[in-house]
Amino acid sequence: MKKSADAQYPIIPLIERRWSPRSFLDRAVEPEKLRSCLEAARWAASCFNEQPWRYIVAVSDDEPGFKRLADCLVPGNSWAKQAGVLIISVASMKFAHNGNPNRHAFHDVGLATAHMVLQATELGLSVHQMAGFDRQKAREACSIPDDFDPVAFLAMGYGGEPDQLSDELKKRELAPRVRRSQADFVFNGRWGATLG
Repeated sequence: MKKSADAQYPIIPLIERRWSPRSFLDRAVEPEKLRSCLEAARWAASCFNEQPWRYIVAVSDDEPGFKRLADCLVPGNSWAKQAGVLIISVASMKFAHNGNPNRHAFHDVGLATAHMVLQATELGLSVHQMAGFDRQKAREACSIPDDFDPVAFLAMGYGGEPDQLSDELKKRELAPRVRRSQADFVFNGRWGATLG
């Protein structure tokens, strides 16, 4: 299923094609495609080149590892268990070079994940990012150290058909993609001033 962005200004086709389905085929992701997506994340920019991102990855062929991650999802995101790969993004919350708190870590992890998502789109894969998971359960289940923070959950795989979803999720899957207009989030020199 395709859901292209209705962009108001020209954007690259890769961004136009990217969207977050809830329906996935019961199909494994090829290891080389997964590695390519992780390599794209590796080359993201970061504050002081700290590269504060870490990814805990479980592929569907590894039943114990996949279940460990899947068990961290909230019930409303159980659809993600159909994906070929589950991933938890994690942020290093301290700078390695001086031990100070890194308030930019979440931004940098988001940027690395955006690289991963766009690479996945280029390879014919889909990714759905989620906040709906138990962070403490993930921390314990995956032995995440105290100075690292679980950020988001990702389901990656081959997009499926909306008919395999519940009626509620199918409705959301088929709904048009909407975004705020630039006037709502772009300001000219100060907060609230419209960019001409």
